[in-house]
Amino acid sequence: MSVSESSSITETLEAQLVKRLSSVLSGYLDAAHVAQCLRAYEFGAAAHLGQFRKSGEPYICHPISVAISLAEMRIDADGITAAILHDVIEDTGVSKAEIATKFNKEVANLVDGVTKLSKIENQSHAEAQGENIRKMFLAMAKDLRVIIVKLADRLHNMETLGVMAAPKKRRIARETLDIYAPIANRLGMNTIRQKLEALSFEAMYPWRYAILSHAIKKARGNRRKIIDTIEGTIRARLEAADFPCVVAGREKNIYSIYRKMVNKKIPLADVFDVYAFRIYCEDIDACYRVLGIMHNLYKPIPGRFKDYIALPKENGYQSLHSVLIGPYGVPIEVQIRTHEMHRMSESGIAAHWLYKTDTDKAHKFQDLAHEWLKNLLEIQKSAGDSLEFIDNLKVDLFPQEVFLFTPKGSIIKLPRGSTIVDFAYAVHTDLGNACVSARIDKQLIPLQTQLESGMTVEIITAEHARPNPLWLNYVITARARTAIRNRLKHIEGQQAHDLGMRLLENELQAMGVQLAQISFEKIATLLKVLGIKSFQKLLEDIGLGNKMPFLVAKQLTQDDVHNHVKLDGGTKNIHHPLMIKGTEGMVVTLAKCCHPIPGDSIIGFFNPGKGIVVHQHDCHNHALIKKKQKNWLDVEWGEEVSGDFSTEIRIEILNQRGSLATVAATISNLESNIENVTVVDQDSRVCIDSIIITARNRVHLAQIIRRLKELQIVLKITRVKGGGFK
Repeated sequence: MSVSESSSITETLEAQLVKRLSSVLSGYLDAAHVAQCLRAYEFGAAAHLGQFRKSGEPYICHPISVAISLAEMRIDADGITAAILHDVIEDTGVSKAEIATKFNKEVANLVDGVTKLSKIENQSHAEAQGENIRKMFLAMAKDLRVIIVKLADRLHNMETLGVMAAPKKRRIARETLDIYAPIANRLGMNTIRQKLEALSFEAMYPWRYAILSHAIKKARGNRRKIIDTIEGTIRARLEAADFPCVVAGREKNIYSIYRKMVNKKIPLADVFDVYAFRIYCEDIDACYRVLGIMHNLYKPIPGRFKDYIALPKENGYQSLHSVLIGPYGVPIEVQIRTHEMHRMSESGIAAHWLYKTDTDKAHKFQDLAHEWLKNLLEIQKSAGDSLEFIDNLKVDLFPQEVFLFTPKGSIIKLPRGSTIVDFAYAVHTDLGNACVSARIDKQLIPLQTQLESGMTVEIITAEHARPNPLWLNYVITARARTAIRNRLKHIEGQQAHDLGMRLLENELQAMGVQLAQISFEKIATLLKVLGIKSFQKLLEDIGLGNKMPFLVAKQLTQDDVHNHVKLDGGTKNIHHPLMIKGTEGMVVTLAKCCHPIPGDSIIGFFNPGKGIVVHQHDCHNHALIKKKQKNWLDVEWGEEVSGDFSTEIRIEILNQRGSLATVAATISNLESNIENVTVVDQDSRVCIDSIIITARNRVHLAQIIRRLKELQIVLKITRVKGGGFK
């Protein structure tokens, strides 16, 4: 193909996109506003002239595609104009002032809100990302169209991710799953959320996506008869009761299916055991009547009913959810809502522009979004840096809610697992700062008590009370954590020093040691290990909640404060890069029940005889230990950890001469060593062995398992996790 022919094709693509945009805009905007948008296209095309995407198409095709997505949501002319120009400040020489002059100040502010900050020198990618997201949230607080444009921009970027290198694909997909898809969910934009999740899943795990997609299509065909039977029965019963409702089978999102399989450790067949249906009614009264009809038709499963109409989700979502036992004993998940509730749940804050029939309800989504942004901005004012703000944002974006009541009957929504302290700060910051205890059902309860839906909580305060740094160990809401840290930061140095001294002395006394008995040399060695200049600064860190007093006390009382790791019963000193972050100066033992290796998600428990014992997060013993241990902490692998780590695999091989030797040779060829072999079970055909091998990290282990699976003698291979098998 010649250069001229290629140019003609790309020009045609641009022309087609502009024609489509003009057609959609003409359907709901007047001629003057359509002209403004087309003028923005001409301005943007001139600014981006000579710029091309990696796919080879002119760069202007990207902003036009974003504008088409927004036009289909019926966003106003200024929003469309901003979408067309959203990259001109960042990627061309056009300034914000020039956009304000050519168009208007509102468009200029929108474009500036979507524009990334220029990367500051010596700033990591994570810090740059944090600053950009913080800037975006500040702009969102002034105009919600900023996030609508940004989500449409991210959606088109994900749709055209194919030309990117694999590492960059994964990074962008991870960022989308961590930040943008949850934001879309939080703002009620369910359609965009599902598209972002599916595209991110495909980019991160292309093989898993392909295999799961194929399996779902196959399973869908096998289920058709049961679905038709249930759907026909529901329709017949509703018609007999004279309720003109729409019944439709609900298609499950591929990413939500994958997430459920991973979280619950169940196969696809178990996820697809549940048959999901939606029933759309004319009004709220009909929803509750239809619920009664459904519970008469099929028996409800106790504890599986949720009323999101009376108690909407934080993003405004409304529906009745119930799980029933249907024909053939199969579970049926039913969602009952009005047509309007469904439209609002799909569009969220964009409903204000998309549906003009009931602006009050559309504005309700915007009011909820503004309330959420207001709370987030309060948090970001107190956040120490952009990374802390991102951590708080992620906590806020992944809630599983519980509904609680104040003594006066007000409803407070909190994430599942919230404590009394979280509740107090949710009511008011001053109440949280002064809380000392609480009453539930007239019974006094401690502050670390986790709350459950339906509880009425009465906070007890004291005049001179103040936050305790130990609260940071069990609060889970971003608002509470930020308020506590902010309050502790305002404690003057001497107060923090005195508080840290008392906390450290209490921990030492519990161990039968006085602070005066600790030698100066041991304190100096610990300060060097921790990288802290003075003992006074260490005490201030304890008082401000930056260091855990019991960990510092143990480090001061153990024989050797240098970090070392026990491996397979032996002790190996590590004086090069720290293996486990958060355990400076402590003895670290890798748990033999689950054999964690670098790359695994891990958690640490303090054991008086072994120091910090590191388990995998999904270790089968993890839940039992966590119930018994109060001194547990989140830890992570060091950035440059190296060495060989023990891990256990269970392998089923054909019971024939030389099989084990072949397995051993394969493992050895991959630079791994066999430390122990145990025959679990065997018969004349199959032998099941438990083998402890060494691996540098999860990637190395995956290579070993993949190569072993290729052997014809290997029937099955799994990794052992704490008394069970993965």
